[in-house]
Amino acid sequence: MALLLLSLGLSLVSTQELNPQAIVRKNYDMAKVSGVWYSVSMASDDMKRIEKDGDLRVFIQNIESLEDGSLKFNFQFMVLGECVKVAVVCEKTDRNGEYTVNYEGNNRVLLSETDYKLYITFHLRNMRNGTETNVLALYGRVPDLSPSFLERFEKVCRKYGLGPQNILSLSDQNDCCKYKK
Repeated sequence: MALLLLSLGLSLVSTQELNPQAIVRKNYDMAKVSGVWYSVSMASDDMKRIEKDGDLRVFIQNIESLEDGSLKFNFQFMVLGECVKVAVVCEKTDRNGEYTVNYEGNNRVLLSETDYKLYITFHLRNMRNGTETNVLALYGRVPDLSPSFLERFEKVCRKYGLGPQNILSLSDQNDCCKYKK
C-alpha cells in the first residue's frame, strides 16, 4: 500500500507544470536547494565535455547547503565502466547564488533559476588551459520533468548562446541510477 501511495505521489509531482510566478532568479534561499535532485538535461558550448565519457558529464544525487554558505554536490559518473561517487564542495563568493570550485580547471558555479520544489538550473563557467567552457545543468526533484520545464531550460540556454544542438537529455542515460539511494 505504501508503495502504491508513493507511486501516486511521484506521478502527481512529475505531472506538475512550470509556474512562472514561482521562478526565483535572485535572493536565493540556499537552504531550500538542499535535498535529492536528478539530472534531467545538460547543455554546453563544448559538447565532448558533457557527452558520454566527458569530464563534465556528472549525475547529481543531492545538494547540501552547508553552515558556512558553501554548497556540497554529491555526484555520480562513469569511469572505465564503473560508477564513481564524488562529493564536491563549492565555496560561496560574495554574490548570492555564486560559488567557486577547482575541478578540471577553475570554475564559477552560478544558480541561474529555481522554483525550489521541482527544478533548478545551474550555470558552470570552466576555465582550463586558457579556454572557457560553459555548461548549463537542469536538475529536477523527480527524474522526469514535464515538457514545460524542458522548454524553459532551452530558453535559459539561448541566453548563453546555446541552441537545441547543444542540449543533451540525461533522464534515461544515467548508468549509475541503479545504484542511487
